Amino acid sequence: MLEECELDYEVHPVDIGRGDQFKPEFLAISPNNRIPALVDHTAEGEPLSMFESGAILVYLAEKTGRLMPADSRGRFDVLQWLFWQVGGLGPMAGQLGHFLNYSDTRIDYAVERYTKEYNRLLGVLNHQLGGRDYICDDYSIADIACWPWVRSHERLAQPLDEFPYVEEWFNKIADRPAVERGISIGAAWWGSRELDDESRKKLFNQTALSVSELADEAGKKDS
Repeated sequence: MLEECELDYEVHPVDIGRGDQFKPEFLAISPNNRIPALVDHTAEGEPLSMFESGAILVYLAEKTGRLMPADSRGRFDVLQWLFWQVGGLGPMAGQLGHFLNYSDTRIDYAVERYTKEYNRLLGVLNHQLGGRDYICDDYSIADIACWPWVRSHERLAQPLDEFPYVEEWFNKIADRPAVERGISIGAAWWGSRELDDESRKKLFNQTALSVSELADEAGKKDS
């Protein structure tokens, strides 16, 4: 989104395997200890910080006047598909990815449950894209929100040939120069690094108490 809007920005890597998300300075920006988060130092008054991808996308769209229709009907068409990703496509794909790729124990029911739901949601998206170039006709933050969750389809064991409109849409967005630039930024940090047992514990066994303890631990390391 930052590349599409041609905004100047600085990237700060957050190593969630090492526990960077529990550092006090990051929790001050993202109290849910998740990425991404954004700080706008050009906002009126004090710097403005926010978390949650959906909120960030809406904020940047309104800030720049890009990738969000100005009329009420078009705006809410985009917003409903943005919320569809936030409430459905993202969480279901995320759960499927966990049980397929990270769970210590194979739980067939969980894999089947989320495989079917991810498949169903791709079917919904495929139907919406029939006869359209993008989800809401024009390229928007709805496409930006949904695209990464389709990009992971191979890791989720879901080929796209069952969904020809989704596949065409996916490839069209992948070819956008801004998307190519955005993906390349984090390539050096992702790699193929496997999570060790301690990192897995930090990521997948969080409770209110453990998050508080991890935050204390991260704060002591920085002091």
